[in-house]
Amino acid sequence: MKKRVVLSVAAALLMGSTIVGAADAEESIEYRQNVFSVMKWHFGPMGGMVKGKIDFDAEDFSRRAALIAALAKMPKEGFAEGTDMGETRAKSEIWENKEKFDGGMDAMVEKADALAEVAKSGDLDQIKPAFGALAKTCKGCHDNFREESK
Repeated sequence: MKKRVVLSVAAALLMGSTIVGAADAEESIEYRQNVFSVMKWHFGPMGGMVKGKIDFDAEDFSRRAALIAALAKMPKEGFAEGTDMGETRAKSEIWENKEKFDGGMDAMVEKADALAEVAKSGDLDQIKPAFGALAKTCKGCHDNFREESK
């Protein structure tokens, strides 16, 4: 099962970089939005487990954390120049302060990798702060670089 997940994610990463390299702005926006949607799909149940709203399942949490870690590496390339127009909630501040934005994206990858690693332990007391650190990083980018609604 793990090999299948790893192979699927690797194929998606390779396809994503090929597709985005040849894509126009609209396709880049759709690409990053789709990656974030898949991340949200996994992040929600993980948050429910951490908050005690859903029974904690260490194996499922670890699986989701590994997927989040792989996915976190993907959306940054979808924020190319010219992708600030169209159907997007991305603020112009992304391109006005690209260094800060890129730092936030890199921090997301770092925190996602850390969560995936600690999730392997199955120890909820260790998982909670790692999950909180990732959630705080995500919120920081949302607060600074994403419109609430359009």
